[in-house]
Parts: sequence; C-alpha cells; structure tokens
Amino acid sequence: MIASLPTQEQVDRVARDLAPDVVRIRLNVRDDWPDHPALYFRVILSDEASGPDRLLDVTRRVRQKLYEDLQLAELEYFPHYRYRSRSELAELRDPAWD
Repeated sequence: MIASLPTQEQVDRVARDLAPDVVRIRLNVRDDWPDHPALYFRVILSDEASGPDRLLDVTRRVRQKLYEDLQLAELEYFPHYRYRSRSELAELRDPAWD
C-alpha cells in the first residue's frame, strides 16, 4: 500500500496528541532540492517544553509521533523539522509561522 501525503488535519491530530508540550504544527510540501520532494513541519512548542532540560526529549517525541502516525517511511518525501517556542514566536512575529 502506498501512503498518501499527510493533510494538515492529520498533522493537527498529532499536535493535539502531543499537547500541552506542542501548541501547533504547520505543514508545507515543497522541494528541498530540484526534484527532491520534502515535507516541512513548523512546530510551536510551549515555553515549558522549550526549556533546556526538556527540549531534546520533546523534539524526539514530536519527530517520532509524526513519523509513525503519518507513515513517513512510506513516502518519498524527506521530512524537515523546525521548532520555535511560543514566546519566541510572539517576539519574532514571523507571518510564515502563523
């Protein structure tokens, strides 16, 4: 069976499962190199989850959950993950992360 590309709705379900550490996850699908398809996940973490004592564990759980729940191994798309904390997002006011 060939897995289909994940939808934002599926990504939203993963984010809800990871709450309260994960505030939201946004997905973009585009090439990272010419003709190399990729999935870009922009993950907003709670400030507590972004602390130095928790960040590594939380980001590992996020990657694993997305990988398993969205069956990323079945796709020929390379996943990229970017993280920001809720307070960092508010400070930067980057519309690309809305």
